[in-house]
Amino acid sequence: MTTILLSSCGKKEQTHSGNYSKAENEFVEFVKALETKAIPIYKESNLAYWNASLTGKKEDFEKNAELMNKYDAIFADKASFEKIKKFKESGEIKDEILKREVVVLYNLFQQKQADTSKLNAINGMQNMIEQKYGNFRTEVGGQKLTDNQVEEKLTKSTDSKELKEVWLSQKKIGNVVADDVKKIVKMRNDLAKSMGFNNFHEMMLKVNEEDPEEISKLFDELDALTKDAFAKEKENIDNYFAERYKIKKEELMPWHYQNRFFQEAPKIYKVDFDKFYEGKKLEDITTKFYKSIGLPIEDMVKNSDLYEKPGKNQHAYCTDIDRSGDVRVLCNIVPNEKWMNTMLHEYGHAVYSKNIDKTLPFYLRSEAQTFCTEAIAMIMGRFSTSGPWLKDNLGISDEESKKVAEDGFKSLRLQQLVFSRWSQVMYRFEKSMYANPDQDLNKLWWDLVEKYQLLKKPEGRNEPDWATKIHIASFPCYYHNYLMGELLASQLYFYITKNVMKSEDYKNFNFTGKPEVGKYFTEKVFNPGLKYFWNDMIEKATGEKLTAKYYAQQFVK
Repeated sequence: MTTILLSSCGKKEQTHSGNYSKAENEFVEFVKALETKAIPIYKESNLAYWNASLTGKKEDFEKNAELMNKYDAIFADKASFEKIKKFKESGEIKDEILKREVVVLYNLFQQKQADTSKLNAINGMQNMIEQKYGNFRTEVGGQKLTDNQVEEKLTKSTDSKELKEVWLSQKKIGNVVADDVKKIVKMRNDLAKSMGFNNFHEMMLKVNEEDPEEISKLFDELDALTKDAFAKEKENIDNYFAERYKIKKEELMPWHYQNRFFQEAPKIYKVDFDKFYEGKKLEDITTKFYKSIGLPIEDMVKNSDLYEKPGKNQHAYCTDIDRSGDVRVLCNIVPNEKWMNTMLHEYGHAVYSKNIDKTLPFYLRSEAQTFCTEAIAMIMGRFSTSGPWLKDNLGISDEESKKVAEDGFKSLRLQQLVFSRWSQVMYRFEKSMYANPDQDLNKLWWDLVEKYQLLKKPEGRNEPDWATKIHIASFPCYYHNYLMGELLASQLYFYITKNVMKSEDYKNFNFTGKPEVGKYFTEKVFNPGLKYFWNDMIEKATGEKLTAKYYAQQFVK
């Protein structure tokens, strides 16, 4: 496997032998030596994390931490960093692929230029925290509940007392991990400061080619765009729930919104989308859909783990084990709309990873930016409440498709507005937390929740509810990418509808049975990998750099 992975630079050098300068040849040799050391550990570490996610066993997490430490040590090497720095600053690397590879590797090395013992300690702490999340189960009335069961109770119960008990019980994970999360935040900050950054949040954005000021401006713009539209929808939601629970609007509390975090749209419209998926095998529907657009996923489904197990990570993710085709998805499927959305979403990530040009050098064989793969995942996930998509993929009648189409779009719009406001909370909380981890984080969390989500803090509550969100501990400074992904998803959707499918029906168009859509994605988005700076890739694919205007056109106006 290693030989195949290493062949890309070798092929390039042989193909262009005589065209490379002395500095470029030196860089190619440097990369070969790096890949020989790093790639086997990269693959083994990904496999170890995969196994730990499935078993929840301490020894599997420890193995993953050990391998992560080995991998980090390669990029923490000072002499190697100085070499890559010289290549970057020399101006002698002219070949476009090599020049891009220099930038990508420089960013990878830069974020590891710290005391190796600090990196190892962070990896160890993160693995310990993830183990606590993975093994935690909400307990209500002596019964242990999975996250799926918690969500089901919050969605279906109309008993305020039961809802409160379930909501409060699942928040107990916060106290289990809060001190550890505060500790790892300070460890990450210490790491970032030792490398010349103000804090870890700033570092993570910059090493991922994102400008912190530009991201903040974008979130301010989105706040202004969505604030009024969300407030109107929140009023409708409150009216609906006041009637549902037979209480006054002012008595509505966070446990009344059918979700642990109010990050997903509550089911306030007449159509029950869950009924379409009852008794269905979601993996079969997902496979059929992706095949119809020219992006087959059978091999990846075979390697995935899709159903609940004791000790298994209760969330969902996609992983590219080796950047050579071994792409897998972890899910915990139950046959409902939420998990249909998740399956379409995760295999959106998967088809991106699978279809990156494998002749690219190893470290360019990745998505253009994190939010770019999120965009593909999101554009696919949106179809789970689409009337036309349900007709094409589940065989509902024309009449029923038309009947649910309007409520399907309303549900999608509501989801976008709800998620947009939730993302504001996550982005601003993490930014502020890393700027000052010693502040009252419990208060910060609820101040943001009340401002952006218009939810009431339960009277007298002073608990680390922020620590109940696993992303804050395990996927730090990442959440803003989800919202940026939604912007790009709308931009791509509008471009494809108009320019690839020659349609103006932006509300009802779906991709099913359109292999030209898969061809467009493969050629314009997937194949290039990390060959271009992310905004250059977006401009090449859509004719414009990233913009919020299509998201606003689709969901706000």
